[in-house]
Amino acid sequence: MTFQYSVAVRGAKLDAVETAIGATAVLKIFSGAEPANCAAADPTGLLATLTLPSDWMNAASAGAKTKLGTWSATASGTGTAASWRLYASDGTTCHVQGSMSDMVLDNNSIASGQVVSVNTFTISAGNA
Repeated sequence: MTFQYSVAVRGAKLDAVETAIGATAVLKIFSGAEPANCAAADPTGLLATLTLPSDWMNAASAGAKTKLGTWSATASGTGTAASWRLYASDGTTCHVQGSMSDMVLDNNSIASGQVVSVNTFTISAGNA
C-alpha cells in the first residue's frame, strides 16, 4: 500500500528532522565513501567539521526543506569530498548521511586551511 500525505503532514515530517537532530547540528565532510548506515563507523578522511547555525534549516515548503544561514568552516584535511554526515550538537550521534550528489559545496577539492562552504542542501519528502 502506498500512502498519500497532506501538505501539512508532509511538511511536519520534514520539520521533524531538524527538531530530532537539534539546534547547532554538526556537519562533517569526508573523503571516504558513505557508510552503509548512520550506525556504522565514520568514513575515513575527515576534511572539515562545520557547526551549523542554531536554526539551520528553513521551514518545510512545497515538500522540501533547504539550508538556512551560512554553513562554512576552515578545512582540517586535504582531499576530495565524497560523503557527509549530520550529527547532533555532540558531534558523535549521526542522524543523516549522504554522498556529495546530495549536497553542493563551493569546491569538492579541499585543502587544509581553506574555507569550505555548503552552497545548497535540500531534504525532499516523498510524494512531493
